[in-house]
Amino acid sequence: MIGWLHNTLWHQVPRDHRDAPHVLRRRQVVCVVVVVLGAVLLGVALRIPPGDDAFLWSSLALSALWIAGGFASGPLHLGFVTDDERLVRPVVPAVALGLALAGIFCVGGLVVREIPWLGEQVRNVLEHGSQGAGPAVLVVAVLTGIAEEVFFRGAVYAAVPRRPLLVTTVAYVVATLATGNPMLVFAAVVLGLVVGLQRRASGGVLAPILTHVTWSVVLYFALPQIFGV
Repeated sequence: MIGWLHNTLWHQVPRDHRDAPHVLRRRQVVCVVVVVLGAVLLGVALRIPPGDDAFLWSSLALSALWIAGGFASGPLHLGFVTDDERLVRPVVPAVALGLALAGIFCVGGLVVREIPWLGEQVRNVLEHGSQGAGPAVLVVAVLTGIAEEVFFRGAVYAAVPRRPLLVTTVAYVVATLATGNPMLVFAAVVLGLVVGLQRRASGGVLAPILTHVTWSVVLYFALPQIFGV
């Protein structure tokens, strides 16, 4: 278990993804513009009343923005992890980590639901799925996970020459602050740090995407049961 976590979150596989100066500058400009626009769209989406179809469309627009920004910034990489001294795509470790992380959040949810103010913050988010088109919200959640990792752990990470793990986590949290929901901000801190470590270890976005999507899908089904939404 310790060796598995070490390879998934800490051991950095060899890679040479250095950008030419003009590519790096383009990444940086694109990232700044997209983060600002994304924060605005995210704030708007979470303030739409539950059950309103506009929430789905605004969320899809935000995902499209993240993905467009990610690919517009320059080349992206899938990444590898070490397995018995071989380089392999980080599929199974990433999914397993997503399941473990979701389990931790579920246990935390059992505590949070007993704290009225915090529990209400979570319910406010969950109501968008329970009162809207449930399956469509699940699809949007999956697309959002993919899009956020393409942009934040793909474009933004590659655009930062120093301390990219710290900077991308902070950027992700700052964008989430636009929602005004402290529980979403907390989730962004934890998730951002975990997938950031994966990005640093693997050199690509595949592991962060799989972990993020797995985490999102599990919580989509589990949290409404925990919070009675």
